[in-house]
Amino acid sequence: MLRGINQQQIFEDDEDNEKYLEVLGECKKVSGYKLYAYSLMGNHIHLLIKAEDEGIEQIFKRIGARYVYWYNWKYRRSGHLFQDRFKSEPVGDDQYFLTVLRYIHQNPIKANLCSSIEEYKWSSYNEYLGECKNVDTEFVLEMISLDEFIRFNNAYNSDNCLENNARRFGYSDSEAKEIMRKLCDCDTVVAFQSLSLHDRNNCIKKLKEEGISIRQISRLTGVSKGIVERK
Repeated sequence: MLRGINQQQIFEDDEDNEKYLEVLGECKKVSGYKLYAYSLMGNHIHLLIKAEDEGIEQIFKRIGARYVYWYNWKYRRSGHLFQDRFKSEPVGDDQYFLTVLRYIHQNPIKANLCSSIEEYKWSSYNEYLGECKNVDTEFVLEMISLDEFIRFNNAYNSDNCLENNARRFGYSDSEAKEIMRKLCDCDTVVAFQSLSLHDRNNCIKKLKEEGISIRQISRLTGVSKGIVERK
């Protein structure tokens, strides 16, 4: 799992998600890793990969460098985008492998981003059902049939893999961004950070008054939690 710095958004629109998937595909060819599952979650990413030719540190460094270079160019920004260190854990057996796979595919549901797995555009689930672009689906579909895959991934569960303890908010990110657009005349991290200090502080106060949590304001604006708390 990889987070945006200060838990800020790392995917502002569809183009950003598409670019990250493009980078995953490019880096697979260079690094030689296997990709079994992914879910792009706005401000963080879940990946299930098998390192082969390169170590996992080098893989994440390569992926991050390519995406950040493009993101900074697009949004005319500079500096870090991701937290310094990704979180990871080993997958030691087939059963836990399938559990992690399901956890990643169900993450958008648990984050209230969709009501069913297949609705979510930015996970690997639909690559198993249709056109496969980046994911090495053969390994999974040799373990279980496609029908079993569908049933297993949609089954109710209490899976808890590398839990990120993400807090659930009163507003979805899309709702909070719309409030930010109306109150502050901007709805991206880059636009918000271009505001004057006076306007930025006023906007933070307005967002808090609307009931948007400190953590979510920090994530959507790129302003640290400590600063948001004091405004």
